Amino acid sequence: SAEAAGNYAEDLAASMLATTMGIPFDPEQAWDEKKQIFKTSGTIINTSNITQSAKGEKTGQWTTVLAAAVFVP
Repeated sequence: SAEAAGNYAEDLAASMLATTMGIPFDPEQAWDEKKQIFKTSGTIINTSNITQSAKGEKTGQWTTVLAAAVFVP
């Protein structure tokens, strides 16, 4: 579903950001626990997503997808 895909994308982005910042991070924890880790490290990070989902073509024709990730300081 679109909601599950959006949540997964947010979790993945938070994991990648924590890795680049050198913050210890367990990707198996729930988001609230991850948010607490970011707060204790002196960094507060807010995430959001806009997700759209659709069913693919039944005859197997190509579907084009555009995706972007933007980090704003």
